[in-house]
Amino acid sequence: MTDAFKWRHYEPKIILTCISWYLRYSLSYRNLEEMMTECGLSVDHSTIFRWAQRYAPELYERCRPHLKQTNNSWRLDETCVTVRGKWMYLYRAVDSTGQTCEFLANETRNTRAAKRIFRQVLGRSNVTAPRVINVDKNPFYIDAERNLERKGTLPDHCKRRQSAGIPRQMSWERPAQERVTSMSDRIPESHLDLIEGPIVATLAT
Repeated sequence: MTDAFKWRHYEPKIILTCISWYLRYSLSYRNLEEMMTECGLSVDHSTIFRWAQRYAPELYERCRPHLKQTNNSWRLDETCVTVRGKWMYLYRAVDSTGQTCEFLANETRNTRAAKRIFRQVLGRSNVTAPRVINVDKNPFYIDAERNLERKGTLPDHCKRRQSAGIPRQMSWERPAQERVTSMSDRIPESHLDLIEGPIVATLAT
């Protein structure tokens, strides 16, 4: 994307720094405006907001090919979060090491939403087909799995494990990638280390 920063008043490194800090840490746009001021730069918080809306989806897509492969043991769970003042269900899938496979913000908690998160995970090139899926007692996961197994979307050998509690690999301490789900495409924390590597180089050229 040669002309990604064409006509921008600020250097690409400044723009990408603001975006990566916003996505990685629990910072508001006004916090970033103050931080830039302390660095001797005058950047309005509304400008940083526009940068995030413009470039975060692009970073999200460019990070995908660089992700390491997940293993075949999945954990799925959901929690409630507020997005623009509205309560939503945030679904997240991780592997046994805690690496994020996929996440989804949805207004409802039902079989349709469960099938959607399954399809999104299975559609990722860096995600290994599951050998076992660990879920809680939510009946919607069971219905979704059975439906996808009948359609051949899930492999026949895949096993399901149910437990009453949240798997230890899944911490809902509100990391940065879940805090910022108000944007249509968000960057999981496992993607963020790539921002200062080859992704920035391709965007800044």
